[in-house]
Amino acid sequence: MAPNILQSSLENASFNIVFQIMCRGVTFFLNAFVVRHVGQAILGVMNVRLLLLESMILFLSKEPFMKAGLTNTAEHNWAQVVNLLWLSVPVSVVMSFLFGYMWIYVLPTSETLPPYYTFAVYAVAISCVIELLSLVVQLVASAFLFNRLRIVLDTIMIALRTATFVFLIIYNPENALLAFGVAQLAAAVFYTASHYVYFNHYIKRLKRHKLKRRLSVSDDGTEEIVESEFPFMSLKDFLPGQLENHNTVLDKNLYHLTMSFFKQSALKQLLTEGERLIMTFAPLLTFAEQGVYEVVNNLGSLAARFIFRPIEDSGYFYFTQLVQRDRPISHQPSGRVEESTNVLRYLCVVVTSIGLIVLVFGQSYSSLLLWLYGGEKLTATLPILLLRAHCLAVLLLGINGVTECYTNATADSGTIDKNNVIMIYESLAFLVASYVFVTWFGPVGFILGNCVNMGLRIAHSTTFINRRYAETRYQPLQGLVPKPFFSCCLIIAALVTTFSQTYYFPDDKFLHLFIGIMMFGLVMFSWMYENYELIKLGLSKWIERRNSDVKSD
Repeated sequence: MAPNILQSSLENASFNIVFQIMCRGVTFFLNAFVVRHVGQAILGVMNVRLLLLESMILFLSKEPFMKAGLTNTAEHNWAQVVNLLWLSVPVSVVMSFLFGYMWIYVLPTSETLPPYYTFAVYAVAISCVIELLSLVVQLVASAFLFNRLRIVLDTIMIALRTATFVFLIIYNPENALLAFGVAQLAAAVFYTASHYVYFNHYIKRLKRHKLKRRLSVSDDGTEEIVESEFPFMSLKDFLPGQLENHNTVLDKNLYHLTMSFFKQSALKQLLTEGERLIMTFAPLLTFAEQGVYEVVNNLGSLAARFIFRPIEDSGYFYFTQLVQRDRPISHQPSGRVEESTNVLRYLCVVVTSIGLIVLVFGQSYSSLLLWLYGGEKLTATLPILLLRAHCLAVLLLGINGVTECYTNATADSGTIDKNNVIMIYESLAFLVASYVFVTWFGPVGFILGNCVNMGLRIAHSTTFINRRYAETRYQPLQGLVPKPFFSCCLIIAALVTTFSQTYYFPDDKFLHLFIGIMMFGLVMFSWMYENYELIKLGLSKWIERRNSDVKSD
């Protein structure tokens, strides 16, 4: 483990942001390619039904085990952890059979399904099981901070899946779902095999290095044995029951924590994928309308997926290492408490600032972005309203991501179970709100329902954080309140860009864009002026990382 958890978490977040930008960029252009070659209905089936199937299986089979396994990794009994993680494989098989059957035989089909739909369902289900075969290795890569490995393998996997799909669809555009299924299987096989191949090479290299150190010690006439902190000395050690274990087969605390996360993941999946679930099980929109919704949804969620999700993932790992779940904040080491509090406050500042910028500029530049992406057919009233509503959802999504990741990372299993009960009511409120809003406002209602969902979850997470810090002098949630100069510049930018949208778009798009760039520069200047301390900290961590890389080379 790296000695500086914060530095490693920052590196992990930066790598993930780079990957998300690349991944979403590929999806961005791939959706445009699919719409032009096979139509919006196929896009709706792929991006709503099939990707929802993949998300349901992976999230419920993988997320609970990963979250529990990443908790306090420095004190792990890895034999017990490996045994626990392999339980994810039979869980994924059960999930694949259950959801696969529903997707083929139960879901309503008011429209004719495209060719090879059944094959695509089988392919998605099998690919999820294949990916879970390497879950132990994936967790080891995260726990021992193999950050570059993760970004390289994820990047190659996305490139392979995209290249396979595009190659097959160019020659047979009518068989798009066949290409989709083949691409999913190819990517899953590569992803699992590449993890094992890498660690096989890493273990061999580690053994050679260890042998050289022992020989050098022996040359000096001593008998010291140099041990490595990496507990896996062969690929067999990644299998259940192979590592030496003098305790029970499973760690009861880790098992109960996994069960708590499993219940939470089911509820969280219901909240996260609510609009896709409603579109799939209660089809209020046609496949073509679902395709248009997904195109706009991808545009609207760029900031969330580029930045917020990597920050959330890295933040969760960071807080699990520094903050103990079962002890009050006031009874924990003061140095760790102060550092983790500052990190939480800075994260709140960053996500709130990004969300406000997206909200302000999104109202005036949604139509321009849609025109650049899809031409005149995406500048109708509905796509513009969808993207503008997404801008509000981005703000709420960013705040919820940070506050909820801290809650999940620092709450004990009893609190998580209580939170799961509350999430049941939040889920019901979200589904009811989404259904009502959709019947009133059409597809925009899905986004408004999601805003209700995010608002309820933010209220719950902030209540937990305030209660956690009640006995201390710290107030990390002050980072959610924007500073005065930044707020004033946002208001000015909102007024100026609204005027520009009204009088210059669509007749003078370049002038409208130029005005937006100028206002964006003003807003960024105000933010950097008021957050100089945060920028200085980020630069110092980056310089430290660069210096350590130079020394290691």
